[in-house]
Amino acid sequence: MKRSSTVTSLPSLSLFLLLLLPSVVQSSDDLIDKICQATPFCDLCEASLRPLSPSPSDPKSLAVAMASVVLGNMTDTLGYIQSLIKHSHDPAVERALAQCAELYRPVVKFNIPQAMEAMQGGKFGFAIYVLGDAEKQTDSCQKGITNTGADDESSVAVTARNKLVKNLCDVAISVLKSLMSL
Repeated sequence: MKRSSTVTSLPSLSLFLLLLLPSVVQSSDDLIDKICQATPFCDLCEASLRPLSPSPSDPKSLAVAMASVVLGNMTDTLGYIQSLIKHSHDPAVERALAQCAELYRPVVKFNIPQAMEAMQGGKFGFAIYVLGDAEKQTDSCQKGITNTGADDESSVAVTARNKLVKNLCDVAISVLKSLMSL
């Protein structure tokens, strides 16, 4: 007799979960809207967080997800810079790129992962500091590229990547600040 009640309750449970799912998705979308509206680059924030699966469902997971996006972009930029170094024929550009790699490397390998770990532990102030430092490293890299006077395709691409990372850092810091005010 117990077995039959389990069988009949399984469809009821499935129906309940199906009815609950849209409200969970809606609340996640509402949270992303609310958090991203408070950032300096709302569209960038939404474009970074909406495609994530599963969608972050609480403010702390949103902040960690945003830091993960920053880390991914910085990692890609570092790889791009390293490939440019290998193919550079201009010593001044090669030095500037090498400086960028040296600035990005510790941020990618240590700083951002430590900030993500700190977020999990509720240490948002430390994470804000680290993301601010990552932004400063990006600025320093860009100054080196700009000072070479190069305006070739690769320099323009590094500039665009630096700007994206800087904007993502701004968004991540805003997300963390809004989390601290909740």
